Amino acid sequence: MKTLNKQQGFTLVELIIVIVILGILAVTAAPRFLNFQGDAKASVLAGVEGSLRAAISLVNGKALIAGQNTAALACFEANNVRAALQAEIDATPAAPANTNCASGVDVAFGAPDSDVTSLQAVADFPNNFVLHDTESATALNLTPALVVAAGNVDMAANLADLTAGNCIVRYTAATATTAATVELVNEDECE
Repeated sequence: MKTLNKQQGFTLVELIIVIVILGILAVTAAPRFLNFQGDAKASVLAGVEGSLRAAISLVNGKALIAGQNTAALACFEANNVRAALQAEIDATPAAPANTNCASGVDVAFGAPDSDVTSLQAVADFPNNFVLHDTESATALNLTPALVVAAGNVDMAANLADLTAGNCIVRYTAATATTAATVELVNEDECE
């Protein structure tokens, strides 16, 4: 009886086809899965968003307890919200709607005011995180100038993202009719 020797293994054509398919997958799928820097930035932004939401809740709860949640001007100090003193209100005659607390954090309608200093005092931000409000526009000396709408503070992991408007967190201060908000803006453009 004669047995036939069968070859086992892959032919050269089969191997080339597999290599081409793997190459196509590597080119199209790998960058999506290997974008660790963008994912890290998005995670940091989510952490900042959570920190700000917690800070808003804390300040709002303290303002409710003190009966200052509807006050246009109040101060958060020593873990309590107090009414702004007349001297603090009069400290900024050009902008009477803004308080300038002698100590503590400026509070408007039960939430931190829309300035960098107030937000930095109530929330944790990563090192080198950039915050920008309408008052800090001249301090950064950016060309072209970075404009932030009144009542907002924009935040990003670096100045390039902040300037481009990509991958940022935006805080909008409370008003007499709306609550303070925190939102992620263009988070899908984190690179």
